[in-house]
Amino acid sequence: MMPHPPFFCFITDETLCPVSLAEHALKGGAGMIQLRHKQASGSQLFLWAVTIRKLCRQYRALCIINDRVDIAMASQADGVHLGQQDMPIEAARKLLGQDRIIGVSASSIKEAMQAEKDGANYIGFGHIFPTSSKEKEYAPLGPETLRQAAAHISLPIVAIGGISHENAASLIASGASAVAVISAVSRATDPTLAAHNLLCAIQKSHS
Repeated sequence: MMPHPPFFCFITDETLCPVSLAEHALKGGAGMIQLRHKQASGSQLFLWAVTIRKLCRQYRALCIINDRVDIAMASQADGVHLGQQDMPIEAARKLLGQDRIIGVSASSIKEAMQAEKDGANYIGFGHIFPTSSKEKEYAPLGPETLRQAAAHISLPIVAIGGISHENAASLIASGASAVAVISAVSRATDPTLAAHNLLCAIQKSHS
């Protein structure tokens, strides 16, 4: 089951220790941790996944694995997040069953609508603002496109891309159920405080 909105998802930074950062984010109030590390070996990713899953249970948050359905299954994570080039949703669902969560990245309203049709549980929509965390081939979508996407689909939308505690509230107001961040927490002097400030910002926008 998805966290009650609004919430925020912390996506681990590939250049820093994912376990330590995940714990900081959880202490600050993250409702979801997404373990993302493209370069890690399967054995390393599995060990991280098991540890982060335990932390998420402790803080009553969701543990989501990026891309790797096998790691999500083996670590008993809550679900997986798939990109447009990853395993099809239907195939992932057969492996994971109906109880696990499948999130899908979408960079257009058309992709978001297709993901909903295919059985996703939530949409990672973006990038909304300019971001340096990942190289992008297209311009930022902006809050207005997010608003249009929210009008076209009924799934929870997790907005991503260039999000900070200064602009997060505007995205909840535009129809997102949650925001996802990397550097806003991982690059902060005090990651726990940064996570807490982000949560306060989106909760104020919802009250």
